Amino acid sequence: MAEQAKSSAAPVLSTGDCPLSNAPFTPGDAHTPASGSDSATVSQAEAEAAIRTLIRWAGDDPEREGLRDTPARVARSYRELFAGYAADPHDYLARTFSEVGGYDELVLLREIPVISFCEHHMLPVVGMAHVGYLPTNRVVGISKLARVVQGFARRLQIQEKLTAEIAGAIDRILEPKGVGVVIEAEHSCMTLRGVNTPGSRLMTSCLTGVIRDDARTRTEFLRLAMNK
Repeated sequence: MAEQAKSSAAPVLSTGDCPLSNAPFTPGDAHTPASGSDSATVSQAEAEAAIRTLIRWAGDDPEREGLRDTPARVARSYRELFAGYAADPHDYLARTFSEVGGYDELVLLREIPVISFCEHHMLPVVGMAHVGYLPTNRVVGISKLARVVQGFARRLQIQEKLTAEIAGAIDRILEPKGVGVVIEAEHSCMTLRGVNTPGSRLMTSCLTGVIRDDARTRTEFLRLAMNK
């Protein structure tokens, strides 16, 4: 992620100062990662053998007592951390509710935990997402918004792609008047290595429909999302 920020000349600023990008987004542009079917061809034993190789490469002995069970533990933890490959987040939005009593204002869920992994270094990306939409005549259960975020997050990717995919899924399935997604996250590839900048957070946004095009609605969404 650090390399990408550097190449695009986009500064990685503190949460309070980071400007939000309002670049146009066309639903359908976001590409859903492969379902992960190829993982079925890799056995648990092969995964554990690869981890043993990494331990030896790092300079330790995978057969010593403290590391003997580590390959199995790491393989199990990776299965959990990359569970997004086994899910289709679009499915979480399949059930909607039309009895909204005429409600036609913003629906916004703030501070959804995000745990993802940088595809460049396979290091954790940890932060939160703020997701909102302006419904037409139906809404979705609020827990499903969190599940969509988790479903896309538990994969290898860059934050910009994650932001666009969440917005794209909500836009395509719910067909609202507009969608807004803001993610702020700390990238371990920057804070634990490389430029070593603990505390720096990357902010990305993807806005569609009236939330992007109508200045008043956009301002309301960003104010609510950033709690200002």
